[in-house]
Amino acid sequence: MMKHGVQIRKALAGDLDDIGKLYGEVCDYLEAHRNYPGWKKGVYPIRLDAEKGLEEDALYVAWMEKKLVGTVILRHEPEEGYKNGKWLTRDDYQHIYVIYTLAVHPDCLKCGIGTELLMFAEQAAREEGCISIRLDVVKDNLPAERLYRKRGYQFIGTVSLGYEEYGLPWYDLYEKVL
Repeated sequence: MMKHGVQIRKALAGDLDDIGKLYGEVCDYLEAHRNYPGWKKGVYPIRLDAEKGLEEDALYVAWMEKKLVGTVILRHEPEEGYKNGKWLTRDDYQHIYVIYTLAVHPDCLKCGIGTELLMFAEQAAREEGCISIRLDVVKDNLPAERLYRKRGYQFIGTVSLGYEEYGLPWYDLYEKVL
């Protein structure tokens, strides 16, 4: 998919080094600024997360002018804590995408890359016959919540996803009905 010079495609094994580097640069940026998502370099996200996404055929990359500018994982599996959400659609994860690890390179923040990745995910979900897309956001991750609301995702509620040991006790759930 190509819009505004951004090409989004399934990731290849040859992309893993670039994705690992992107994750590191995002974490470095977050350490130097307000770390809304609570990501920690060497903890999450790491190359191993990308490798798992690649093995599951669920990892996508966004390139612009020969530079990796973003990535996202689209799975049909929810986090355990999703069972506590009051979702808008039935829990048929064969027909629901869950967005994981949407990351945009710090040099490209506010350039529309996150929006492009979401539009891509929504189109892929529709083509696959999905009824909705679900995701979670660390509570008070305001930039991410603004992006998702702007794209029509609806707030469902706040739950624990079991990451208290990382100082991340609460997550806001969102869903977009397709």
